[in-house]
Amino acid sequence: MRVVVDMNRCQDHGQCVFAAPDVFRMGGDGHLVHDSAPDDALRDEVEEAADVCPLQAIRIED
Repeated sequence: MRVVVDMNRCQDHGQCVFAAPDVFRMGGDGHLVHDSAPDDALRDEVEEAADVCPLQAIRIED
C-alpha cells in the first residue's frame, strides 16, 4: 500500500491524524507529515483517514 497526499490540496486540518496516528502526524512546523508506505495492517485506519479528509487530499495506491 502506498499513501499519497496531495499537499497542494491539504490544508493541515489534521483529521487524518486522529483517524490514523501511526501514519499521519503534524510536524513541528504545523504541517502534515505522513508515512508513504505504511504496513498493510494499517489499511483500515488509512482508509478512514482518507474518508474523513475534508478536502479529499489522501489517496491509497496498491
